[in-house]
Amino acid sequence: MPEQRVTLAVTGASGAQYAMRLLECLVRADVEVFFLISQAAQLVMATETDWQLPPKPQALQAYLSEHFAAREGQIRVFGKQDWMAPVASGSGAPGAMVVCPCSTGCMSAIATGASNNLIERAADVALKERRTLILVPREAPYSTLHLENMLKLSQMGAVILPASPGFYHQPASIEDLIDFVVARILNQLGIEQTLLARWGE
Repeated sequence: MPEQRVTLAVTGASGAQYAMRLLECLVRADVEVFFLISQAAQLVMATETDWQLPPKPQALQAYLSEHFAAREGQIRVFGKQDWMAPVASGSGAPGAMVVCPCSTGCMSAIATGASNNLIERAADVALKERRTLILVPREAPYSTLHLENMLKLSQMGAVILPASPGFYHQPASIEDLIDFVVARILNQLGIEQTLLARWGE
């Protein structure tokens, strides 16, 4: 059964384009999104893209809702220290969380249960409640420590889905490469997508 409420966290790795395309697809699929973004992610996004996101949660929520034509309340944005947010507790958090892109620093914090901010706490909740947690790292090369953290998280039940686009669909644009990764995330969430045909179809 597809998830109708998803936490989407954006951290400071390269690849903010994946996050924004995923957010667009989730809104179109009528999924309620709890949106979290780190300060590092805001900096990277401003460097890599034309996006200039408002720094305050309330303003960011209004901006994203208008940009993606979301229904009222469909996108909810929470600050990094908002411990009263639903995602901070197993009794209120959605059934799935995606960290896209997931920096190796954030991955390390999740692997050790640091919970120093709301993104880390939300991921900790997902793990302890045995809910879907999808981590989308974008780094090259991976160090032994990165790989050990990925193995540890995989053994805890997290899905490690690197931002590694395939080419068998013969991409003609950067958008096609982005859609490849986003389609794989949507498939993991059980959400119907038309970005990429399934193998053999």
